[in-house]
Amino acid sequence: MRDFVVPSLRRPIGALAVAAAVVFGMPSASASALAPGQPAAEAPASATAAASSAAASSSAAAASGAASAAATHTASAAPASAASAAAPASGASAASSAEAPEVPAELPPPVFHAPPADADQAAIITRRALAMRDAYAREVTRRLAVPEAAQHEYAERLQQALAAKGRGDLAGEYVVLVDRAPNVQALFVYFRTTAHNAWQWIGASPVSTGWPGRYDHFLTPTGVFEHSPVNMDFRAEGTENDNRIRGYGARGRRIFDFGWVDGQRGWGKGGTSPMRFQMHSTDPDKLEPLLGIRHSKGCVRIPGSLNAFLDHRGILDADYETRAAQGELPRILRDAPREPTPDAGRYLVVIDTATAKRPAWSPLPGHAAWSKVPKGGDTAD
Repeated sequence: MRDFVVPSLRRPIGALAVAAAVVFGMPSASASALAPGQPAAEAPASATAAASSAAASSSAAAASGAASAAATHTASAAPASAASAAAPASGASAASSAEAPEVPAELPPPVFHAPPADADQAAIITRRALAMRDAYAREVTRRLAVPEAAQHEYAERLQQALAAKGRGDLAGEYVVLVDRAPNVQALFVYFRTTAHNAWQWIGASPVSTGWPGRYDHFLTPTGVFEHSPVNMDFRAEGTENDNRIRGYGARGRRIFDFGWVDGQRGWGKGGTSPMRFQMHSTDPDKLEPLLGIRHSKGCVRIPGSLNAFLDHRGILDADYETRAAQGELPRILRDAPREPTPDAGRYLVVIDTATAKRPAWSPLPGHAAWSKVPKGGDTAD
């Protein structure tokens, strides 16, 4: 198919133009930056401890595979210590280390979006991306004001990570990028219309990733992770665990499950073990204010409003929508109101920039945030 140029899209002068300028971080509401030709630039980790928080915070009605994921949220497949193995299960059966497979579940080949047929269709897709930027700014309450230079830098890093995974030509769908660097702890949503475009920033929010140096805490793994119904998502029940923490967040929040991956243990002598990798909300009152620092047991904690945005808009639901189109509607798509984008993606990309100095656009949580953490709150996701 021949190449074509996506036209520069400008909104009418007035309130819409001002709104677009705000979300784009540019003086005009032009979408020409999306045009071709530009350079592309948690819960307990031990199986026994996992059972306690799973009983409190995972959904008992989850689909096949979800119950196991809840019970072994970020769970190590290797016994951590004799003490933890002998600990009581606090009212729930302990998750067996045998639940961690020797190899991750095999995912079906992804069904990618067809490239736009012509410039008119590309313009329509680009306008949807503009609208999604507006929606992010409107619906996500915890946001980071990332400077344009940093937006471009992360776009280039995203492209490098995708290319290393053999997905360098990915386009037409949203991608979620996380920087696990201790001095950053941020999530970004990106989109580009065609493979000739540079990745464009949609929005950013603070997160918390794995906090090493503590028992049962993994480093959040880096790489490109596919969100697939093979590892079915489920929803939080919103109940408190033994530490009075709603580990998965408010009732109904979605747990985005990426299956079993090899994680680097952050305690003892280190090494790697299979861990259940998820992205999810956290306690909205006690732990969400701490987003922006490493504080999880290996998963990616996100703001509740961002969780709702990703869920409602179907940002990472491409493979779920494919299954629905084949006549098998996943329950997770039925149990909450949705307004899914036709440009849904599937990839969570985690990188570590090892940034030496915390950027001004990613501030640390204040003293007031720490005052809300109950005793034991630091040891529970």
